[in-house]
Amino acid sequence: MEKQVIQSVGFRNTKDENGNITGFQFKVRLPYYRGIFLSQIRPGTLYIDGEKIEKDDIVWNIKGEDFINEEMRTDFQTHWATTCPAVLKVKKPGGLAQGYHDLKYGFCFTSSYMPPIIQDGLDPDKESMVFMPEFGHHVNERRLLIV
Repeated sequence: MEKQVIQSVGFRNTKDENGNITGFQFKVRLPYYRGIFLSQIRPGTLYIDGEKIEKDDIVWNIKGEDFINEEMRTDFQTHWATTCPAVLKVKKPGGLAQGYHDLKYGFCFTSSYMPPIIQDGLDPDKESMVFMPEFGHHVNERRLLIV
């Protein structure tokens, strides 16, 4: 995996069973030294070329299984390992045009040993009051290419 949270491998348009382009996908890695359970994740808002994509239009795929935000909040059993990138599937009819695209996406997660004052202030769409990218408390940006 690459050092950046947003991975360059796997960035592409997605198609339905009829070959229609229904959106795009990209991968993110967990910037943490150990895995977490899905209920710990706080997904953020995605911006692609400045366009806001709502959280409900993003499906997280962990180990080949799809999860919507609502399911992740209550999933205390599915574990996301640091060695396995998550695939984020984004609904966007027609997908993205060929060429470069700017992605901006933040997510964070809770940890049992973090003080409540820090966890209460977690906002995946803003930088944390304490900069801790190793805990996912960072808004990630990357320019990627679809060919």
